[in-house]
Amino acid sequence: MANDKLIDLSKLKGSEVPERLRVSYYYNFKEHPFRHQDLFEKEGINSVVAVLGAVHDYAQAWMKNAIAEKMKSAGVKERKPDEFKGRSVGYYSIFVEEGAVFEPGFIKGSASLDKKSVLFVGKGSQVLGVNLFLDEGDIYIGENNIIEPGVGIKGPTIIGNKNEIRQGAYFRGDIIIGDNGTFRGELKNAVMMDKANFPHPSYVGDSICGYGSHFGNQATTANLGLYAGIFGKKNVKMEIDGKVYDLGRPKIGIILGDFSQIGCNSVSDPGVFVAPNTIVYQLSRISKGFYGPLEVLKNKPMEHGIIERSPLRK
Repeated sequence: MANDKLIDLSKLKGSEVPERLRVSYYYNFKEHPFRHQDLFEKEGINSVVAVLGAVHDYAQAWMKNAIAEKMKSAGVKERKPDEFKGRSVGYYSIFVEEGAVFEPGFIKGSASLDKKSVLFVGKGSQVLGVNLFLDEGDIYIGENNIIEPGVGIKGPTIIGNKNEIRQGAYFRGDIIIGDNGTFRGELKNAVMMDKANFPHPSYVGDSICGYGSHFGNQATTANLGLYAGIFGKKNVKMEIDGKVYDLGRPKIGIILGDFSQIGCNSVSDPGVFVAPNTIVYQLSRISKGFYGPLEVLKNKPMEHGIIERSPLRK
């Protein structure tokens, strides 16, 4: 990496940010509108990296307004804590829209009444045997979602419409999910746009995944450097055109563009930026850097001699 003076990405104007770090390089909201596009266009958001630090506050503010609007409907009913005796603790409020099925596994509310969080469940959604943690933020579940028994959801979390969230999924908070997606893995501080498809065990942390993006089985992100536990957390730095940019965050997983795919059992290092329509083959290690668009990354050990072959001896 070049030894030039570090450039603080957070202090740049939007026009000064390299194209490879701009939101528009990865996500086409004109072709694929996203309900939470405002998150990417808030004041102070000068790069795709800046979005990661804004998820928490945006999600809480959006849910407050969305739930207040839903409360105007006569079809929304409050479910009292007395209904969940023996399977809930703390303070919380739950509102369920007519037509939803809500029978949770466990509910953890806030330890104090003045910090009580809210859960909203939209019509047509089925929330059965799900463990819900409302001690650190609200949870909003939109319409016609299927959330299977054994799922764990921590607030703040926004779930859009018509998603399938399979048994074993663990949402650790600061999560925004669009519509028509499939999930089974662990998510933390992540934005998953419409038709994002993560149906198998995986980890996606401090990441943004675009429209129609996909992780194969056991594909995963690393969001913190391997040596951070020994030498301390340090901000991710990226070189672009001979200039080095301090991204202002020690934790960055993957920025995955629209329609890009990560193959089975692949892993991305912290600070991987994958432009749209890019394919990563299975069993690949993707090191920090920029990839795509319209590129195929292949791990082909049999063709290139990475695997050693020797005869079997008795």
